[in-house]
Amino acid sequence: MQDIIVYTKPNQHGYTKSQNAVSNPRSGNWLRMFHCAMWHIHCSFHEGAETYVWQRLYGETVAMDCFVIIPSRYGSTRFEGKSLARIAGSPMIEWVYRRTAQAHQPVNVVVATDDERIVSAVSEFGGQAILTGSAARSGTDRVAEAAEKMGLRPEDIVINVQGDQPLIHPECIDEVIRPFRNESNVQMTTLAYKIHDDSEITNPKDVKVALNNKGFALYFSRSPIPLARDPETVLDTYKHLGVYAYTRWFLEIFRNLPEGRLEGIEKLEQLRVLEHGYPLRVVITGHDSPEVDLPGDIPRIEQHIQEQGIELPAAE
Repeated sequence: MQDIIVYTKPNQHGYTKSQNAVSNPRSGNWLRMFHCAMWHIHCSFHEGAETYVWQRLYGETVAMDCFVIIPSRYGSTRFEGKSLARIAGSPMIEWVYRRTAQAHQPVNVVVATDDERIVSAVSEFGGQAILTGSAARSGTDRVAEAAEKMGLRPEDIVINVQGDQPLIHPECIDEVIRPFRNESNVQMTTLAYKIHDDSEITNPKDVKVALNNKGFALYFSRSPIPLARDPETVLDTYKHLGVYAYTRWFLEIFRNLPEGRLEGIEKLEQLRVLEHGYPLRVVITGHDSPEVDLPGDIPRIEQHIQEQGIELPAAE
């Protein structure tokens, strides 16, 4: 199986030229990758660009830049304005932003929101924000809109960090990116954490995930999965964390998929990927990332901050 190769280099006029070779048209994905190659050519006219991308037929890429986009909307039905709720004296969105920016992997961090109040709050603490529309079906759709406005390349990696995780560990960002560097055929990843508190297994607020033996998701559910038939069965249960990474190219595919039936039932956007037959790589992390769903969750988060001596990272 040969490669699709796209070259982008500046010429003497300050523009770029691209050439591509599309091989193995008998494979079922040649047209899909041809479109990807055409998108590379379309996006290649970046002033001063110097990018060499070797992209295999199933999407293995190099020379990828990483961007964290934090979707944040003001009008949450269960907790309006929770992104601006104060946690240990600072807005929650600042906690998410600053801890994410501490990742070892160099990333650019941006908040994507439909509300000027959140834009103003992010600007006040020195962060970057981009205003999106109000019609997004999900956080991923909002992230995709922001990535489009930012002009990201198809091979760039977009990390979606839900804006209600004030204690996200910076290493989670490095972990969710790693399969793109070390494995082939990866277009989307997410994180899971081994449950230690048995109450989370039956709590529908905590989403569970079942994996195959290669580390790809079989299903996500608010119910306990797997559910042992025999009481004496000993098993590990994994909780899904709200961190995703995608190539910008696959993010556009995701964005244009119709809502899945199971997605609508469970109210879990990641099921849209599985229902349409795409693989989703799950990375097991040793770091939990508790979410804030209701105002009553904030005292629990603040207690954890105090007990662990956690401080808000300083601005870089």
